[in-house]
Amino acid sequence: MQIHQMSASYVAEQDRVLVRINTVEGEEMRLWLTRRLMAGLWPVLTRLLTEHLLKLEAAGSSLAGANPELKQMLTDFRKEEFLQQADFDTPYKESQVRLPLGEEPLLVMDVEATPLASGPLRLNFHERAGGGETRTRSFQMEMSVQLTQGLMHLLDQAMAKSGWREPFAAPVAPEVAPEAGEARPRYLN
Repeated sequence: MQIHQMSASYVAEQDRVLVRINTVEGEEMRLWLTRRLMAGLWPVLTRLLTEHLLKLEAAGSSLAGANPELKQMLTDFRKEEFLQQADFDTPYKESQVRLPLGEEPLLVMDVEATPLASGPLRLNFHERAGGGETRTRSFQMEMSVQLTQGLMHLLDQAMAKSGWREPFAAPVAPEVAPEAGEARPRYLN
């Protein structure tokens, strides 16, 4: 499968990120990513991409002992370089006719991320069937470091719209004047 385009958008009604991937062959895969899944997946993808970018540097193995600031500068530089080369202006092609995973997006429960020796990153997305169903759906793709950075950029934009990165704030209880000499605690449920 050769990836042609990717799209990631936050759908507020579902409180999920919808990832759509269309291929050169005219197929579209649709995936739902939840906040819980992204909380675990994002650090893994970030680490794998950083490690891969450092391996691509001309200095190669000599970077293993480099200080973290230098490593971060090099990876940030490479990420920016890939983003400048990427095409985020072309609208996502909506007219896909074949949906190998079906009309309903795959609700991703597990992701296996495996860096391959040949260079790409293999991602396996799995959905577990609920209730008494034994049927599970899954989807596997291999992405170059450029595509991985592009996907992470799209996911980053979707998460910014979702507000998932914002810390939870405690609700503010209205002030109630205590009765004379009595301080009553207030509890919210």
